[in-house]
Amino acid sequence: MDWDFSEDEAFLSLCDAFRESGETSAMEFLATGEGAFHFQELTQNAAGEGIDLSDSESMAKFQMEVLETIDEMNN
Repeated sequence: MDWDFSEDEAFLSLCDAFRESGETSAMEFLATGEGAFHFQELTQNAAGEGIDLSDSESMAKFQMEVLETIDEMNN
């Protein structure tokens, strides 16, 4: 992926909300209302950057990259 989402405002908000939630699993946090909201905003920003997430494989790959980055930033 050519886009560095880790500097995107939606991703930073997602990380902040995850930290503040007290949740220990980033994957479980993405399944909640607030986590899902921030992730949806991030996917919209990705589309604006020309990233095609229209098929389930590319969306799953993107989601895994986001989860791994959240884990790296919170360890």
